[in-house]
Amino acid sequence: MTDQQTEQQAEPQETYLDGYAAILAQVAGTGRRLTRDELEERRLLGERAAEAGHSLRALVRLHLDATRASWPGGTSGAGVADSVLAAVTQAVDAFAEGYERAQRLAVRQEEAARREFIDDLLYGRSDLGRLAERAERFGLVLSRAHAVAVAEGPEAYDDTAPVTRFVESALISRFGDRRILITTKNGQLICIAPGDQDEILAFFAKQAYAATDGSRVAIGRPQSGAGGVVHSYEEALSTLELAERLELDEPVLRAADLLVYPVLTRDRQAMADLVLSVLGPLRGARGGAEPLLRTLEAYFDAGCTAAEAARRLTLSVRALTYRLDRIHQLTGANPADPVHRYTLQTAVIGARLLGWPAQEI
Repeated sequence: MTDQQTEQQAEPQETYLDGYAAILAQVAGTGRRLTRDELEERRLLGERAAEAGHSLRALVRLHLDATRASWPGGTSGAGVADSVLAAVTQAVDAFAEGYERAQRLAVRQEEAARREFIDDLLYGRSDLGRLAERAERFGLVLSRAHAVAVAEGPEAYDDTAPVTRFVESALISRFGDRRILITTKNGQLICIAPGDQDEILAFFAKQAYAATDGSRVAIGRPQSGAGGVVHSYEEALSTLELAERLELDEPVLRAADLLVYPVLTRDRQAMADLVLSVLGPLRGARGGAEPLLRTLEAYFDAGCTAAEAARRLTLSVRALTYRLDRIHQLTGANPADPVHRYTLQTAVIGARLLGWPAQEI
């Protein structure tokens, strides 16, 4: 709290009525309306009252009390009463306008501070000690482990989107104050939660999927320390990218379940050599490598059950068997042979990760 705010809070509420009674007296005598300077003075008093944290309801009641106390006596006619009431309306309206103007500014400043904090938190651009101090203001204790879930829907979302408000409301209703932070970044919906409360991220994933009519949610692993949030966030983003490249259908993906894929691509050149040496001959097939590559994917996804793989590909079992035989002929590797199966399956995964055969590797 600034010294100015402390000084303002020490001011009695009557301070914000300075000059009000005098204005009413002049209006009663002349029937005039408030001048531009008088209206601006009322607005500035309203701003000061808002910044000091006073209640608008109490201040309006104070204006009405002052109006009753200053009401012109004697034989004032209806015209005088109309003039005074018009002046009251002007004065209170200007005061409330100033009060609301200060409130809107405070909200914008709070939103800007929150957005700056979110950017620093997710990009790791700020001093970690300072970041931890700021985090407490937004309900996070960065000395604990945190995990991040990222939801990517059919459209971009921001903090004011109905989807964001719906998911946040659902989480608060279910878990209350459990140090959860809901935000958005680059059109994606993000939930940051304590790393030991996986049920929060699971519920977030369920609500995000329902609210966005079929989003995909990736959940990073819990990470400790002030830099843990950004690490978990980057893991979730990488998982979403991986899911797109591998054409995974699952609506909720956990980075912990897909750790094998980053390992496989850590040595990109070695993986490229494996793909080209094992699957390269498929490019000599009629229609190219893609149909046979999809056949291998379906076959492995079906647990090497020909009937199930044929159903997924909308083929007859005979047609599927023909394709598997053709793959054997071209590559020299038999998909039904356990010795060859691992090499083929690893090469198929590598092909999807590297974008082959659509892209040269």
